Amino acid sequence: MSEEIDDTTPLLRDDESCESQDAVYKSRWRSIRVMYFTMFLSSVGFTIVITSLWPYLQKVDPGANASFLGWVVAVYSLGQMIASPLFGLWSNHRPRREPLVCSIFINLLANIYYAYVHLPKTGNKYHMMISRAFVGFGAGNVAVARSYVAGATSLKERTGAMANMSASQALGFILGPALQAAPALLAAALGLVNIFLVLFILKEHYVDEDGRLIHPSINYTEDNVEDSGEAEENVDNVAVVTSNILFFVVMFIFAVFETIATPLSMDMFAWTRKEAVLYNGIIICCIGFESILVFIVVKLAAQRFGDRLILLAGLAFIFCGFFSLLPWGNHYPRIQWADIKNNSLVSQMTVVSVTNSTVEPTGCPLVQTWCQYTPVINLPQYLTADVLIGIGYPTCNVMSYTLYSKVLGPKPQGVYMGWLTAAGSGARTLGPVFVSNVYTHLGPRWAFSLICGVVVGAILLLMAVYKRLIGESFPKSRYAGGGAMKQDRRRRLEENRNALYFTPATRQPKTTPPQRDPGIRKTPLELSAFSHKRGFGQIVF
Repeated sequence: MSEEIDDTTPLLRDDESCESQDAVYKSRWRSIRVMYFTMFLSSVGFTIVITSLWPYLQKVDPGANASFLGWVVAVYSLGQMIASPLFGLWSNHRPRREPLVCSIFINLLANIYYAYVHLPKTGNKYHMMISRAFVGFGAGNVAVARSYVAGATSLKERTGAMANMSASQALGFILGPALQAAPALLAAALGLVNIFLVLFILKEHYVDEDGRLIHPSINYTEDNVEDSGEAEENVDNVAVVTSNILFFVVMFIFAVFETIATPLSMDMFAWTRKEAVLYNGIIICCIGFESILVFIVVKLAAQRFGDRLILLAGLAFIFCGFFSLLPWGNHYPRIQWADIKNNSLVSQMTVVSVTNSTVEPTGCPLVQTWCQYTPVINLPQYLTADVLIGIGYPTCNVMSYTLYSKVLGPKPQGVYMGWLTAAGSGARTLGPVFVSNVYTHLGPRWAFSLICGVVVGAILLLMAVYKRLIGESFPKSRYAGGGAMKQDRRRRLEENRNALYFTPATRQPKTTPPQRDPGIRKTPLELSAFSHKRGFGQIVF
């Protein structure tokens, strides 16, 4: 037992041991940075083809319509939703390198498949949909990457590490649309680089809450099974379910925002399709850079104010963003002109020949009856909402992952992270369907009012379980504030250390207390823990 303690704790180390610990520390952070790169490529794999998806679909199948495009976009998230729990479960029982390499290889093959969907003579659009589904399935490794970072960082390091992962995603989101030279094949080439890094750079690391190495090679071994079972019983299921619901809401809102941006700007500002793609692309890039700045601020603010308060603030920013989009005033949107041919209305998608040229109809189409009585949303309103949501979404994203990993405590988190990723993927699948139907039939007033209601519900839910969303949540725990939480966590850590360091070699079953020679005096740590239990003092590190 003493040899194991010396190998895994910073007690009485000599120079050689210090050098070994330093090498392990560097290896751990190299591996974490490989996970950053994996998250970056996952984001690039989604956005690198998104701007060319519609033209490519029309090329491979001219009869495909915008409704089928929605399915092509949605199956990516559906594939990710299915794969995330599976890869998470795999990573709990085997080295994480295995599911990572497998998922990246699936992603690589799916991108090659996507690049050549124009070759079959029939069913090209269905080949495209299948290829995007497999690309999404390969992207299920996001759960493994976040699980790895959660297990390889201490509580103090985790918020910053999760923020860096989200920043890597945001950077991929920004750069993806700019990489348009053979996008699918380029994504496949980047996948090869990622496989190389995972195979030759990534090492298995797992640390406790204070950053001490638990086991250098695999998540949990037979020696840890008993402790893992105890940790499983201590999970606060209310906090876990609430975290999944909050993350679903955050991703649902973002999916609504990115889906509605183009049609909203075309209806309200009378932009052409080309102008809408260009201007919204610029806005999205600016939001991406804004998100990176937000991640930096969040890392610092969380240390001062705590993760839960930052999450609450992020939801407040999102609410303000969508509230600012509500139509008001006496001005109405420009109605899209219509041409009457054979007593039929030719509206938004019609292209009319005028003196050997084409003119694209602009404005709010008459088929959307709300255009005639709903006030226009002004450009300053739209830009203000972009800024506010650009602050709120990345804040909620990183805080959701950080709080969730802390709530789960020291246990394999692959399956749990898989469910969280699946919740986000489900939200990205349902969000576009919800907003497209509500916006088309009822207009922006109803759409954004409902979203504001959803955000208010999320805020109320967060406030209701606020005291339970803490690091390593336990059922029936009630904390008055951050200080009480830290004292309780320190007490539990101290009791665990006493059990590890001061139990006799002939260890008794956990159902009975260990027998001690009456002549052996209690150690200072034991006395401190004893006095804390009796209320005579508290432990201070």
